[in-house]
Amino acid sequence: MRSNVIEEIKKTLKLNKEQRDIITGLMLGDGCLETQNRGQTYRLKVEQSEKHKEYLLWLWKIFKDWTRTAPSLKIKTRPSGTIVKTFYFNTYSHSAFRFYAHQFYSKEGKKKIPKIIKKLLTPLSLAVWFMDDGSWKSDNHRTYIFHVDGYSRFDLLKIQQVLKEKFKIEIFLHRQYENWRIYVKTESAETFRNLIKKHIIASMTYKLGNTLPKE
Repeated sequence: MRSNVIEEIKKTLKLNKEQRDIITGLMLGDGCLETQNRGQTYRLKVEQSEKHKEYLLWLWKIFKDWTRTAPSLKIKTRPSGTIVKTFYFNTYSHSAFRFYAHQFYSKEGKKKIPKIIKKLLTPLSLAVWFMDDGSWKSDNHRTYIFHVDGYSRFDLLKIQQVLKEKFKIEIFLHRQYENWRIYVKTESAETFRNLIKKHIIASMTYKLGNTLPKE
């Protein structure tokens, strides 16, 4: 597609509320924003394992108007010889993503939790983050865990405060080697599940576990 045609398409694009909420969740999780012009515009890149292809396709359909092509398959061979298959898509580079880049990246390009996370975080955002990085801890513990590699304790304390104040969800932080984990306290597990469950797509419901009381 010619560049002038793409530029005309970009002029018609505007993020809606659903897309904005999802971007927040993706930025907390596995999504990333890339710039090729020193921060004037950014593109959203989303990549998931083959196991989570349905989740990636769901995300792509929501951002379809922002993309030039359908998701692509990427095949990597690890040093051990293991073959890893992932699916990914990129959006157009657009100034609409610049706000999120400024909020979720430090000047050094490292992910961070923004100061305004309380305003940005919604049940849909939290559900997307959970689908990216969360899991059912175990049938014995009957609660949920977020694998949050890369964030500092200071950043995670912001999340802890927001979850408590905005959603009445209590969490605790646990450090495992160099990385932190978020654990939803057992007494908040049902509240957490009820908050996000309507946003969890069918192929990802296994992450919700099956031993909490039925609604």
